[in-house]
Amino acid sequence: MTRMTTLLGTAALALALTTAAQAQDTTTEAPVADAPVAEAAPAPTADPAAVVATVDGTEITLGQMMIARAQLPQQYDQFPADVIYQGVLDQIVQQQLLSNSLTDVPARVGWAMANEERSLRAGEVITDLTKAAVTDEAIQAAYDEMVAAAAEEPVKEWNASHLLVETEEEAQAAKDRITAGEDFAEVAKEVSTGPSGPTGGELGWFGPGQMVAEFEQTVEGMEADDVSDPVQTQFGWHIVKLNETRDKPVAALEEVRAEIVGGLQEAVILSKIEELKAAATVTLAEPDAFDPAVLTNLDLLEK
Repeated sequence: MTRMTTLLGTAALALALTTAAQAQDTTTEAPVADAPVAEAAPAPTADPAAVVATVDGTEITLGQMMIARAQLPQQYDQFPADVIYQGVLDQIVQQQLLSNSLTDVPARVGWAMANEERSLRAGEVITDLTKAAVTDEAIQAAYDEMVAAAAEEPVKEWNASHLLVETEEEAQAAKDRITAGEDFAEVAKEVSTGPSGPTGGELGWFGPGQMVAEFEQTVEGMEADDVSDPVQTQFGWHIVKLNETRDKPVAALEEVRAEIVGGLQEAVILSKIEELKAAATVTLAEPDAFDPAVLTNLDLLEK
């Protein structure tokens, strides 16, 4: 939807909704205490193909209004259905009047409509594909595979603490204090310049790739309760204490459900695209036929 179309729709709805809001302010009564909760009324039905208006012979259908209503922001839900209905109808009628007045249709309008139709049609296919592929059974099966893979090739995680200082000499001095018997956390609180210093240098659990390479290589070669020699990274000099290690636990199904659903959706969509591509004839222009930057030259659309 273009900016001007949005502005028109907003203007058409604003007057009706403002009037309704003012009427509600003067007629709404205080709710009765302990009033029984009314049962939800059944959803009204009608034929989406029913004509609700004509503009110089062009029919406006109930289905068009339904789609326009579905695209309204959630804030409009506070208004009565009859007010929304009239506002949406006014919006579409005004748009049709302006549309009918356009005698010289720019080529860009046709290209935009082609893009919109292509997107809507593709979206319908995607909806059907994902609805069929993403079932409770498929989600559970994908989760079971995840659990099995984690058991077959467990990923190690580390729980470590560190202190960060500017120089190697400062790091070695801190290490000497710890070796002499001082508590690592207390030394870290005193000398560390890193954000974890005030909490004793605690980093919690982390896995491969979550720390800079030098830090990860250090903990990989340590045993629980080991304290490292000074280690230099881009942030400065560290002394690292490895608290414990573990195999990365598998998250509960509900924690990874969204991730699994996304993976199932992506897989079925990509599979369908490859299937369609194999059966289709797709011809592309030569790679150097156009300057890629031409896509930003929107002035060409006005010619």
